[in-house]
Amino acid sequence: MLIAGFPAGAWGTNCYLVAPAAGEECVIIDPGHQAAEGVEEALRKHRLKPIAVVLTHGHIDHVASVVPVCGAHDVPAWIHPEDRFMMSDPEKALGRSIGMPLMGELTVGEPDEVKELTDGARLELAGLEFSVAHAPGHTKGSVTFRMPETAEIPSVFFSGDLLFAGSIGRTDLPGGSHAEILDSLARVCLPLDDSTVVLSGHGPQTTIGQERATNPYLREVAAGQGAHVKAPRRGM
Repeated sequence: MLIAGFPAGAWGTNCYLVAPAAGEECVIIDPGHQAAEGVEEALRKHRLKPIAVVLTHGHIDHVASVVPVCGAHDVPAWIHPEDRFMMSDPEKALGRSIGMPLMGELTVGEPDEVKELTDGARLELAGLEFSVAHAPGHTKGSVTFRMPETAEIPSVFFSGDLLFAGSIGRTDLPGGSHAEILDSLARVCLPLDDSTVVLSGHGPQTTIGQERATNPYLREVAAGQGAHVKAPRRGM
């Protein structure tokens, strides 16, 4: 399997391209602010053909390049229905203006085709399988994508802004909830095998085992004391 990832834009949001191998079809995850050029470079480098964009949530730092990327390749975007409005109204999602100079660089709106994600869905795209888990807390419509373990590689978990290396997503923006993100961590992350590779929306790669052992939020959730921990700000 091929996973090509790079941080993009003002918030350093990780965008991923996932394919069975070079020269094949691929799925693009979270093409955010200023990600379109990096997407095209990765497509050329690995000779990939995109067939879908899938989104972990609707914040502008994760969806800002959806319209140009989907439009350039005539592919649909998948998003949870509770976050769909954010593609057309990013400032409402933040509860404040994100700044006119930055807004001037964005193509706000939906691509021609939008498909809605549901909890427990299994997406079969580009010869790959993604299990969808609704994981609110950072936003109402946050989701994660998990790819199954194979003989060659461990399971891969695209956590969006639910879980980071050493931290979790912020919950102080509209639609955020500290109680909900703790529940999502317990329900979605804790059952995963320690060998599961975590590719998050911001920051470096990690594993569930590493986070179970060292992440203060995941440790406190596992101990039933999550309400005593408050998440810092990272990303949107």
